[in-house]
This record gives sequence, structure tokens and C-alpha cells, in this order.
Amino acid sequence: MKRTGIIYHPIYLEHETGGHPEKKERLSAILNKISSERLDVEIITPKAATVDQVAAVHRRSYIDQVRAICEHGGGYLDIDTVLSKKSYDAAMTAAGGAIAAVDAVMDGFDSAFALVRPPGHHAMPGRGMGFCIFNNIAVAAKHAQARGLKRVLIVDWDVHHGNGTNAIFYSDKSVLYFSTHQFPHYPGTGRANDVGEDGAEGTKVNVPLPSGTGDEGYMMVFREILRPVALEFKPDIVLVSAGQDPHKDDPLGGMSLTSAGFGAMAGIVKEIADTCCRGRLAASLEGGYSLQAQADAIVAEIKAFGGVVPQVGGTDLKVAKRIEEIKKIQSAYWKCFR
Repeated sequence: MKRTGIIYHPIYLEHETGGHPEKKERLSAILNKISSERLDVEIITPKAATVDQVAAVHRRSYIDQVRAICEHGGGYLDIDTVLSKKSYDAAMTAAGGAIAAVDAVMDGFDSAFALVRPPGHHAMPGRGMGFCIFNNIAVAAKHAQARGLKRVLIVDWDVHHGNGTNAIFYSDKSVLYFSTHQFPHYPGTGRANDVGEDGAEGTKVNVPLPSGTGDEGYMMVFREILRPVALEFKPDIVLVSAGQDPHKDDPLGGMSLTSAGFGAMAGIVKEIADTCCRGRLAASLEGGYSLQAQADAIVAEIKAFGGVVPQVGGTDLKVAKRIEEIKKIQSAYWKCFR
């Protein structure tokens, strides 16, 4: 097993959400599971992101709006996204956690996993939504580029499409955004023909999957779509929006992944990082609402980052059809599909 940095700060527990599914117990369960498994990890305490770092992705007026709502005791950004007194501090430190994960893998760690909340991949430049306040993974990508890396691969395996990340980088050819997501499902974006614009066509690879897709289907997509595109793109760092809500036991998703499936996906992502960018791989927590299932999946992912990868095979005919559709669309941009 290779060393993984775990990014964590207790401020994440002070983002109070009441009876909301995105609750602080999510992190407690993960940390307890990591401890009980005696994994070779090192805890890294991050600093809050600066306003300038977050403003590389978000409008300053929106950042000010979040701060003001929290200073007045809290409120709602939308029907799903709650703010409490400490949510601004937690969200800035969540973005800082994703930044710290990038720094860790650029400065000697084999991989890093930012156990942050609130999550981020739905957050748009000017508004939060879907439990997300600031887009942590997008802030991390911008930070990696500020440190001199040019090409960034973002792999998003959350059950929901990362509409915020997709939108932020939709015309940026230096960021390859790859997403598997249940479709149709919230937020309703991420169709197969959403490929980017203004010279960035092909750098957005959206793979909408039917409800019930399990280990076999996901692994087919990762092997037949993600791996060849990523190897052709040659990223300088690999970032993961790690949502565990495609797990078969998740109450908000409708997919059928097992913990072994998450480990197998993580193994492919680590293989890409090892091949293309000296192993630089940093993950940031997104969704996942079964406390036990999420913790089990994350342990499988951390083990895979360290080289212990489950073997998952099989065929899903529905997914095979979708893969052919994606290849046909993306063949205009990628030699590997011609």
C-alpha cells in the first residue's frame, strides 16, 4: 500500500444542516471506518481557501452573498441547500481542503483524499445548489494550474451530474471533464452530446447511464471510454469528484455499484495517473448518503489508490449500447474512437 494523505478539518462538522441527508455524521462514519481498517494514511489539516482562490471559479458577489447570509445566522441558497452560521467558514475550508489535496500530491504523497463538506460539484459560478456552496474540485483544478500544471482531468463518478463543474469548464480545453451519472436524475444535465464549446469540444465527456447500472456497466465505461480518452489527453494531474451515491444501498440514488466497484474504478483512475502524471491523484468528497455504504466504498477507493484493486468484470448490454453512442459522438474529437 502506498501512502495517502487524508485532508480533514473539524470545521466541516460545524456546517449544520439539521435533518438534511448531507449531514456531519457522514464524515464521522468515514473517519471511524478508516481508523478501524488501520489504513496507512496521514491526516493533513487544511487552511481555508482565500477569497481570490475561490473567485477564480465564483463571482465575488456570490461569495459575498454566502458570507452575509451566514453572518446573519443562516438561510437557504435554494430549497435543497442550507446555510448555517458556520457554513461560510466550512465551505471556504472545504475549497481549501481540495487545494490541500492537490498540494499533497504535488509535494510527495502518492494520492490524497479530501474528506470535506459541504460538497461542491453542483455549485455554479453565481449560485449554489444541490447541497453545494463552492465548487471545491473546480477551485482545486484552478489551483493546480496556478502551480504550473497545464492539463487537468476531472473524473466525476457521483450519481448526479456535476453541472457546476461542467459549466465552469465548458469552454476550457485545458480541463477534461468526465462524468458518469444516472439519467434521467437531478439536475437533468449531462447529455451525451454535451461535449464543450468554443474550441473545447470533446473535453467534456458526459456518460448518462440508465438506472440500476452496477459494477459491470461502470467498469465497461471506465475501460472503454475514460481510459483511452485520458491516455490521449495526457493530463498533468487527475482529480476525482468522489460521490458514493451510486452505491446500491444509497437512499438518494438508483444505481447498483458495490464497494468493490468503487475500488475498481479508483484503480483505473490511479492507473491513468501513474501512466500520465507521475501518479498525481487527488479526490474530493461529493455525495453519498448511506453512512455505512459510503464509508465502505471510500476505504475500497483508498486501498485501490495504494495498489489493492478489486477485480470486477462482466457485461451490461444497455451500457454497451450507450458506450457505442458516446464513441460515435466523441470520435470527432478523439483518435482513439476512430
